[in-house]
Amino acid sequence: MISHRRKSKSKMRGHSLFVMAAACVAATCAAPPRAFAQHVVLKVNGEVITDYDIEQRSKFIMLASHKQAPRQQVIEQLIDEKLKIQVGRRYKIEMTDNDVDRSYAEMAHRINRNWTADQLTQALAQAGVDSATLKAQIMADLAWQTIIRGRFQSSLQFNEKSVLAEIATRTKDDSTPVIGYDYTLHPILFVVARGESALAEARRRDAEALRARFTSCDAGLSLARSLAGVVVREPITKNSSELGPALRDILDKTEIGHLTAPEATPQGVELFALCAKKENKADTPEKAQAREKLFAEQFESKAKHYLQELRRQMMVERPK
Repeated sequence: MISHRRKSKSKMRGHSLFVMAAACVAATCAAPPRAFAQHVVLKVNGEVITDYDIEQRSKFIMLASHKQAPRQQVIEQLIDEKLKIQVGRRYKIEMTDNDVDRSYAEMAHRINRNWTADQLTQALAQAGVDSATLKAQIMADLAWQTIIRGRFQSSLQFNEKSVLAEIATRTKDDSTPVIGYDYTLHPILFVVARGESALAEARRRDAEALRARFTSCDAGLSLARSLAGVVVREPITKNSSELGPALRDILDKTEIGHLTAPEATPQGVELFALCAKKENKADTPEKAQAREKLFAEQFESKAKHYLQELRRQMMVERPK
């Protein structure tokens, strides 16, 4: 090919032009959609927000809420995110890709217990949404939570008096004692390899058979340890305030020395032996809920005012 090019300069020029043109066409075809929509709408302290950013965020909001957000509302949301990331850098708080990926995977699991991060990415892509727009929002939120918690730490802690006062506003008779429990549990796992659905059903029947024979932790745990393919794990202690209402209800209906109903898990079929249950008036579900409510209200208030302060200080440029 090189010898052919040397035969004629004109042919070489023509060939070069053809190669350049072909390369341009190939690059255009291969370029991601973002390359076509990089018109800068505005700059926030020097950092750009483009038409593509607005379009992507609009699509994501539509997907998440099933409502079309006004363009200006989307822009304001993106401005807030820029400010959160920028102030995070100022305080040297930058979330790593691992932090974002972990939260992204957790979000996928919350949407669908069987989803992986890749499956969430695929679902977004089907709606025309680049996963980067969601990850940008996650990064901003993670940085912002760290900043608010650190900057207003003292305002986000509540004493027992404040917690009890919050509980009293929600109960008709605040003189009634609120009782929580500490549960001592032994997890028991009937191991099932992935993909063996037939074995899973057999293991569930084995778990039910153990449950019928299990009447005390001493004898029952020894029996469970003697069974093939069964793992008895170390005991764990959980307080009522750490458990959701459904799980608290299950444990309250389970007699001490007995097993909970078997549940399927990625590792197999799992039950819990309830071996002890003690009253705990210091930590209760009501107190945990009251603390969460007080924290959320104070966090939202501090975050709102701080964001307003950042907005007053920001410099916004709108290219003509």
